[in-house]
Parts: sequence; C-alpha cells; structure tokens
Amino acid sequence: MSLPPKPRGLGRGLSALLGDDEVAVTVAPAPQAAAPPPPSSSPPAEAPAATRPAPARAPLTLPIGQLKAGRMQPRTTFQDMEVLVDSVKEFGLLQPILVRPVAGQPDAYEIVAGERRWRAAQKAQLHEVPVVVRTMGDQDALQLGLIENLQRSDLTAIDEALGYRRLADEFKQTQEEISKTIGKSRPHVANTVRLLDLPGAVQDMIRRGDLSAGQARALIGVPDPLVMAQRAIDEKLTARDLERLGGELKSKPKGVRPKASGGGGSSKSADTKALEKRIEEALGLKADLKLRGLGEQSLLTLEIRDFDQLDTVVERLTRR
Repeated sequence: MSLPPKPRGLGRGLSALLGDDEVAVTVAPAPQAAAPPPPSSSPPAEAPAATRPAPARAPLTLPIGQLKAGRMQPRTTFQDMEVLVDSVKEFGLLQPILVRPVAGQPDAYEIVAGERRWRAAQKAQLHEVPVVVRTMGDQDALQLGLIENLQRSDLTAIDEALGYRRLADEFKQTQEEISKTIGKSRPHVANTVRLLDLPGAVQDMIRRGDLSAGQARALIGVPDPLVMAQRAIDEKLTARDLERLGGELKSKPKGVRPKASGGGGSSKSADTKALEKRIEEALGLKADLKLRGLGEQSLLTLEIRDFDQLDTVVERLTRR
C-alpha cells in the first residue's frame, strides 16, 4: 500500500521532526469544506476516502483558557480573521491545535501551531478546542511554527526573516540546515534574512504590505533606503525599477573623482570592450569595465541577479 502524499515544502518534514503523521494533520492547511450533495432518490454512495491522513487517534479537547500563545511563534500580526471566525462559528475547529505542556504549570499548554485558529476560537466564543499534545524543545517548536505559517503564505517576509534569524542565533543552525528543514532554497533564506538590514520604518512597510519582498531586496545597500521606499510606494515602482535606480545610486561618486586616464569622457576603447566581452562569455553575466583614478586602476562591475548566480561566480573564480 502506498503512503499518502505529504504536504509539499516541508523540507526535513514533520515526520522527521516528531515522527508522527498526526502532527502533520494539525499543521497542514485544512481542506476546503465540500458542498452538500444534491438530493437524490438513489441510495447514497459510499463516502470517498479522506484526501489527508486522519490522526492516529482522536485529539484531546481542552478548555480554551488552558492554552496560551507560543513563545516561539514567528508571526507578529494576525489580520483578516473575519472569514476564519465565521467558519469556526459555523463548523467549529476542523483541525486540532498543536500544543506542548508548560513546565511547572499544571493544566497549562503553550501553542506550537494553530495560534491563529485559537484566536479565532476565542472570538467565536468557543469554550473548548481540540488539541494534540506533544512534548518538544524550543527549536522544534520554532521550526514547526515557521512551517505552519509558511504553508499559509500570508506570513510577512519580515516575520519569516526573524524566524530564520532565531534559528541561526539561538540554535546555531546554518542557512543550509534551515533551508532543508523549512523546504526553501538556501539563497531564499539568505535573501530573506538580509531584509533585516533595512531600517525599521522600511520593515514596517513590508509588514503592512506596502512593499513586496522583491521591492525591499532592491533597497538593500542603497544610500537612503527609506526615501527610496517611499518613492516606490508613491510612484508605484516595480522591483526591476528599484534595481535599476538602486544600481545608479550605488555607482554615483560620493565626492569628485579624478578623471580616468586617456580622456574621452565615458567612451571605452576597443581593448576595454574586448575585455568586457571575454568576461561576459566566461561568466555568463553582464560586465562593465571602467578606468578610474590614475594609472591602471579599474572598476569591474558584474550584474548578478540572485544568490544562485553569485554562487556560480564564486565557484568559477575559486576553482583550482
């Protein structure tokens, strides 16, 4: 018998984290409720098998007051919950909440996955909620919280970045290890963490959805990212627009540079153009070679689209 398919994008996987498919049911997105079948005079057909594995055993039911928000919760904002609250009022909680016992506090449980559902249950005035209780450490709790929120795709890029940083700082995980656990590429993890280098005001714009993660990445390293971010919002600039403008700003001199030897303004010699072409053919990247300062001092600029291209360049330059 073939095993039921696991949810995609789990990296190391929930079963590898906890060895229990029951936990996967609490974390994977809930299936959409099917519409009731039209009335028919024929005998009812046998119900189809569930598309996801059922829990190994029925979850417990606990008073909602015995649950508390998780310390390792990566999400900092809970918005647009009206639809979920209405669903909980009508159908109850279709997925149990994953919790762990709170040390030293009898009958107290900390939420690992499902805090959004717990908040919706409170607003729906439920008195009890289904739970799955597991004992686990902080690292597994943070990883599972990230996995659950990333599957729902509405976790902000800043909250995602903060989760990755906590895994690196508190649990000494490398970006490669994080990428395998979460099910994202290493360049994605690296690019996301770099968003935390932006000013707090720009990070707030990302949280509110005023800026996309792609737009924000183009602001990293520009002289005044906050001014450029506001310009992006006001002028509706795309990530590509910001990449171009950011490149221009980064290349502008801070002071008066000595003129390049050979005169001729910005025109390039045939030898310089030939060198650019050789570099482009060797690396597969757009190259710009400029003479700067005095003598033979030169500036070589390579246009690198993402970290995958950067890894390729580093590999070729360091190959022995």
